[in-house]
Amino acid sequence: MSRRSLRLLAVAAALSAAVTAACSTTPQAGDSSTTPAAGGLTPVSLQLQWFTQGQFAGYLAAKEMGYYSDQGLDVTIKEGGVDIVPQTVLAQGQADYAIAWVPKALASREQGAGITDVAQVYQRSGTRQVSFKEKNITGPAQLAGKKVGNWGFGNEFELFAGMSQAGIVPATGVTLVQQQFDMQGLLSGDIDAAQAMSYNEYAQVLEAKNPATGRLYQPSDFNVINWNDVGTAMLQDAIWANTEKLSDPVYQDTTTRFIAASLKGWVYCRDNVQACRDIVVKAGSKLGASHQLWQINEVNKLIWPSPAAGAGSIDTAAWAQTVKVARTAVNADGQTVLTKDPDAQAYTNDYVAKAIDMLKAQGVDVVDSSYKPITVTLNPGGS
Repeated sequence: MSRRSLRLLAVAAALSAAVTAACSTTPQAGDSSTTPAAGGLTPVSLQLQWFTQGQFAGYLAAKEMGYYSDQGLDVTIKEGGVDIVPQTVLAQGQADYAIAWVPKALASREQGAGITDVAQVYQRSGTRQVSFKEKNITGPAQLAGKKVGNWGFGNEFELFAGMSQAGIVPATGVTLVQQQFDMQGLLSGDIDAAQAMSYNEYAQVLEAKNPATGRLYQPSDFNVINWNDVGTAMLQDAIWANTEKLSDPVYQDTTTRFIAASLKGWVYCRDNVQACRDIVVKAGSKLGASHQLWQINEVNKLIWPSPAAGAGSIDTAAWAQTVKVARTAVNADGQTVLTKDPDAQAYTNDYVAKAIDMLKAQGVDVVDSSYKPITVTLNPGGS
């Protein structure tokens, strides 16, 4: 998930470059959002968190369906990777916008990166802790004394906050296992409860064969801790803009139009899951078709239904909870994500509110209060 490319370790390594770029007033490479291209379209670049997959389906659909060009934008979508930290790329001026998890982007901002959350696409966290049913781990309290897997690199704080809330000292109350970005440790029995994203790693266990039955594992074979239910969830995928450039009226207008087209792409993926799967596969995803269908369906659950204000709106309560966890949850090294509250420019609803008004004027449902996901059947290995 994508989340991999947001590792705090990578953020620290790229810090000095991010600070320099954030403080510069000189246009950087990739700073093209104010210069019209041939044909009258404004070139815009978007940096993803990770490789092409259903996690980013809305942006891929917005490009494929012509929603960006309808807004006068020629958008280049830049694939992420292991060593790419999207908020750093944005702060350095190498992209006009970036997709990043809120706590990790705020950590970069605290260190000087000039970035602002302008649209909170994911309204809920997709992070889970998965265990076999026989382990009887139904909540954080049952993790005590167990072998608990986590990826680290800043992905662990919801888990650590949940354990702390249950009275478990993470550094001593469980056996922490450095988990790979897969579910092999859980399936082999080396981990009692493994970290997973609802739209990716959790599907991996459901795509694996149960040796006892010869058939694929079923959700009934597992217990899943959802941090949204526990109260320690943190906001994840958001659209981030360059704080300094937001003082430019032209960039402000581009930002509004970019958000509007992106949200319309997510609406398309909400209403056309299979077609959106095909768009992601066409865009070059290496994951299987059923896995991609699962991924888009699960991501839709993190977006829809959206707040009454509309998709992409930044809910103050969810933001406050994210900041609280980021400031108070301590990992095994005694570190928190943030050392202080973020400043007032860390997020704004100004541009997403205008984008939502644009979509409403087009008759687009930006809330879908009656949203219902589809049912996805996974194939072996996600094929």
